Amino acid sequence: MFTTFGEVGLSNVQFVQTFDCEHKVGVAIAGAGAAGLIAALAAKDTGADVMVFECDSWPSGSTALSSGFIPACNTRWQSVIGSNDTVDLFVGDIQRKNKNQSDYEFVRNICSISAEVLHWLADQHQQEFILIDHFLYPGHTTHRMHAHPKRTGLALIDSLQKAAEKAGIDIVCSAQVEDLFAETNGLIRGLAIKRPNGVQELVGCDSLILACNGFGGNRVMVEEFIPEMSDALYFGHSGNKGEAVLWGKQLGVGVSQMGSYQGHGSVATPHGILITWAIIMEGGIQLNCMGERFSNETEGYSEQALNVLRQPKGIAWNVFDERLHNLGLEFEDYRQAQENGAVRIANSFEDLANIIGAPVNAVNNSLELINKYSKTDLPCPFGRIFSDKKGLHGPPFYLVKVTGALFHTQGGLMVDNQARVLKPDGSKLPNLFASGGAAVGVSGKGVDGYLSGNGLLTAMTLGYLAGRSAGEQTKIV
Repeated sequence: MFTTFGEVGLSNVQFVQTFDCEHKVGVAIAGAGAAGLIAALAAKDTGADVMVFECDSWPSGSTALSSGFIPACNTRWQSVIGSNDTVDLFVGDIQRKNKNQSDYEFVRNICSISAEVLHWLADQHQQEFILIDHFLYPGHTTHRMHAHPKRTGLALIDSLQKAAEKAGIDIVCSAQVEDLFAETNGLIRGLAIKRPNGVQELVGCDSLILACNGFGGNRVMVEEFIPEMSDALYFGHSGNKGEAVLWGKQLGVGVSQMGSYQGHGSVATPHGILITWAIIMEGGIQLNCMGERFSNETEGYSEQALNVLRQPKGIAWNVFDERLHNLGLEFEDYRQAQENGAVRIANSFEDLANIIGAPVNAVNNSLELINKYSKTDLPCPFGRIFSDKKGLHGPPFYLVKVTGALFHTQGGLMVDNQARVLKPDGSKLPNLFASGGAAVGVSGKGVDGYLSGNGLLTAMTLGYLAGRSAGEQTKIV
């Protein structure tokens, strides 16, 4: 099934009958992104002794690179605006996007506890959330995106880290989990931690939670499972080397939907800054270097990564007006892009064409067609619905040169409704759990099944389930 694992070849499972360690902890967690930190908080709340191991010098993970938007249904923040969101609606949106390729009961379980997780974080760990209610992300039928008030993944991670520290959780940074030690029945006895100076430490545990994301940072694995993105910009955490999948293979556990991933069609190049998709959903368009539209931009930012990469030079230009520029300024990433010169201004159609490097008549034609789509019965050939309210009004126009990128993988270890890692026959490993990108997600088998926020949805919910389950298990070990 697997041919090679490239850079993760040093991550192994050693099968032992006894394990002598320098230190033992109740719940060990590999990875200090959102999934790992939430798992740590949930485990600590059960009274368990918890320790988190992070390869970086500080917690970040792919979460810190994201917008930090978390979809959830039936929350108190939705009640304030009178949202009628339900579990059925949420499940329906996810399954519609992934073409029913994910297990229905698994998806339903994730959606059912989404509000519980956010309420618990707010009430027990003083986490602040707001509801993004002035635009809809692709595929969502109602407003259910929640975020830290600063609307960045970095702010979310920083806040979770502070909560973990306040709870007395040990977060050991600059600590790469290299090897696992297990009995032949899959019972995890401990792990080997490598420090920057090469010193190895052995840590025993009663339960282990894998929260080390996926394999987007391992080009060999990307080439094997997601070949269409093998040469694309990787916008995730460089430490996502696929260790969880390798350990899982050696332990004989099941993996699923390895070709599933989240892409994004709007990363400013060469600046490497995410440009919010809200600009596109509220009326912005994408033109290629010939000044032509090439897709329905509102189908989803994930599949748009491939659409952009298929254009000449693998780039596109986000084109929008002053109204949408002001919307962008509500997001810290966009403000950073503007400060770094990624946002350009065109005061005429000629300026717009010159910046893109496209014929003026082609650019004029593209914008004239947008006007006709929004004000007449002329249909967009790509199927996008335009409205006069969300039309482009300019000049001036604003534009950003963007490329498509791989954000994170969505395939991974099979888990049950308590985040326990499963063998292919459905049996459970005794004390191994997985969350976030280490576990299979809810996005189906490819790029177009990703519904906005699916990554953080499973990071938050599976992290919560894994931490709670692992913590409770330590009471009976």
